[in-house]
Amino acid sequence: MAVKAGQFGGIVLCGGKSSRMGQPKMSLPFGDELMLPRVVRILSEVVSPIVVVAAPDVEPPALPSDVIIARDEEEGLGPLAGLAAGLAALPAGVEAAYASACDVPLLKPKFVRFLLDALGEKQMVIPREEKYYHPLAAVYKTELAEQVAAMVEQRRLRPVFLIEECDSCTVDVETLRQVDPELDSLRNLNTPEDYEAALRDAGLQN
Repeated sequence: MAVKAGQFGGIVLCGGKSSRMGQPKMSLPFGDELMLPRVVRILSEVVSPIVVVAAPDVEPPALPSDVIIARDEEEGLGPLAGLAAGLAALPAGVEAAYASACDVPLLKPKFVRFLLDALGEKQMVIPREEKYYHPLAAVYKTELAEQVAAMVEQRRLRPVFLIEECDSCTVDVETLRQVDPELDSLRNLNTPEDYEAALRDAGLQN
């Protein structure tokens, strides 16, 4: 896939076990779409190409032909391992990527654009909510690929280690309300109750 230098890509992680939901979140219906294809569609309004990172033995639902499918090398290692797989799968020429979970069906394109614009010369931009960071609503330079892979190899799997060791920038979530007043882009659906509430708030019925 030919890309322009400086292009922004996307990474969507869907390798989690969805244990609290009780069924794979990426395949939950959301209106006339499934969850993962919906997140990919929204993200594709802002970035291209997009890499979807799935567990080794899981087949994602049907996606556009230009979506790149990558696999976690090992299950259960968390978002940093998925990020490593996603960064490694992006084509040459992609400067940075917005990383997302697959369970944010209310993601706002303006939210993604805001963080991409905030990157500048930094290696990473991540939302911060008091002491909590949102590593799956953040932007990462692809030059971090080797560093992230090394951290996974060393089992240094907490995203805060990467935040501390690279040239990172945090954005307070209150600042992000100017483009996403309800912070829907940070709203992960972990339980059936979360799912039903998001459907209602989107004006949809299960």
